[in-house]
Order: sequence, then C-alpha cells, then structure tokens
Amino acid sequence: KWRIVFPENGTQWKDWRQASMSYSGNRIQTTKYTWFTFLPQNLFEQCRRLGNLYFFFLAVLNWFPQVEVFHREITMLPLIAVLFASMIKDAVEDYRKYQFDKMINFSKTRVYDK
Repeated sequence: KWRIVFPENGTQWKDWRQASMSYSGNRIQTTKYTWFTFLPQNLFEQCRRLGNLYFFFLAVLNWFPQVEVFHREITMLPLIAVLFASMIKDAVEDYRKYQFDKMINFSKTRVYDK
C-alpha cells in the first residue's frame, strides 16, 4: 500500500533546516501507554470512573469491623475483577493501535511536488 502526500506549495521547503530541527520525525503514534506507564496510568484512568470508586468505597468501608457486612476479601473481588477485565481490554486496544501505527509508519510514501 502507498500513502500519498500532497504538499501545499514550495514555500515550506525554504527553511527546511530550521523545520527539520523542530520536527525530528514524521512518525504517527496513537498509543496511550508504554510498558512502564501501563499499570499506573491505567489505574489512574480506572479510578476516574464513578462505578469503580463506588466499589472501592465499599471495600474500604468493609475493612472497619463496625460496618463489616461480608468478609473483607469477598468485597474486593468485584472491584478486582472489573479492574482486571478493563486492563486487559485497554491493553488489547492499545496493542492494536500500536500495530496499526507500525503499519502506517513503515508504509511506502509518494510525495507529489510541482
């Protein structure tokens, strides 16, 4: 497959050295996570959801003996299951974005110029 790029005009090539120092590459990156930032960034994203905060509040509340309804571990199971399922879903989505970005970045390109 070929990507076709149509430049506006030749005026952007006048100061190509200055432009090439400002923009080091023409790489497309739509992924959200890296190997090192996946866990903390994903947990932060999950904590922003109201349903997850509700289950977290119930798990914390259940650690106090005065208001304990179920065993402490049982209350944490729904929260852990939802967080784990969401993490797997986000990891699969981000990996697919990575593969698509890789395909686009290594495709052949034709640039039309006057």
